[in-house]
Amino acid sequence: MTNPLQELEQQGQSVWYDNIDRAQLASGQVQRLIDNGVMGITANPTIFQKSISGGHAYDQQINQLLKAGKSTNEIYEAIAIQDIQTGADLLRPIYDRTQGKDGYISLEVSPDLAHNTQGTLAEVRRFWKMVQRPNLMIKIPATPEGIPAIQQALTEGINVNITLIFSLEDYRAVANAYILALENRYSEGKDIYHMGSVASFFVSRVDTLVDAMLDEKIQTTQDQAEQARLQALKGKAAIANARLVYQEFKQTFHTPRFATLQNSNAHVQRPLWASTSTKNPAYRDVLYAEELIGPDTVDTMPLETIEKFLDHGQVRFSIEDDLAEAQKTLADLEVVGIHYDQVTRQLQDEGVKKFADSFHQLFAGIEKKKQALQEERV
Repeated sequence: MTNPLQELEQQGQSVWYDNIDRAQLASGQVQRLIDNGVMGITANPTIFQKSISGGHAYDQQINQLLKAGKSTNEIYEAIAIQDIQTGADLLRPIYDRTQGKDGYISLEVSPDLAHNTQGTLAEVRRFWKMVQRPNLMIKIPATPEGIPAIQQALTEGINVNITLIFSLEDYRAVANAYILALENRYSEGKDIYHMGSVASFFVSRVDTLVDAMLDEKIQTTQDQAEQARLQALKGKAAIANARLVYQEFKQTFHTPRFATLQNSNAHVQRPLWASTSTKNPAYRDVLYAEELIGPDTVDTMPLETIEKFLDHGQVRFSIEDDLAEAQKTLADLEVVGIHYDQVTRQLQDEGVKKFADSFHQLFAGIEKKKQALQEERV
């Protein structure tokens, strides 16, 4: 019998696991998730920070690296590269079976480079050489400085997972960068069949911010009709935004321009729904996973969301439900003074800062472990 994750695959959607942890890799938990239908893995600085700081699975390696005189950054990279290589090897059968459509694992460049095009490219190239796995994707944020780095990395044949996308405008720029890179490679007679890329579009964070803005407006009016109008908009912005992005995806990758590349076996750049765990307990706990199901998409979920979806997730083709309502939702938010461009720009700026903060906390955690291990040896 199929389970809900396998039913998603039948709908054309792949589930990737949004976590990496050495204890889970070693215990077989990640392999069990793969056996249940998980087809990829994503990681980010926050995930590594929690994994490395949250237990003792890395102590032995940190101790060895410390004895070898490695710096904090070298320790982090050695840890991350080992986990990424292990995960890539577990996923390699999926990569081979799907001919490069799935089976990827993602490693993110330093968030401190989010506004540094050349610095990003240098780290992308270095990570690509260090990991040496064809099913690696390097994560680059969709900042204005990130877009040219994305295009250049793809042109060089490096797989890219573009992260921190919140707006339709940024999505268009990301998709265009991918197609331009393929066109450049195609015109030079280079391989485009083995190129992989996803556009990671963040979901629940949109509702978290918009709902807070709506609550603030509700509290500042005594008009009950206006309060009801504002209340009715809560919990709708994120799904509406993602559904409109999917329409943009279809329009972009079903054109004569892309058909030329597709005839040479290029893969489409799938939208990847990120941040799909439900943050508001008032909403269904698998809300975003259930409402964004459709062909040529990826949903990356943390363990809790995967377990909940396996338990009671309902699978149906949902990504194109209520498209007129999705457009109306964004229009209604503008009318009440919640401006799309401002919201999405704020979210991207906050996203970069959150990942940077986690990155710095990660380094602080490694420093703390170094001190503790040094004290044990005294």
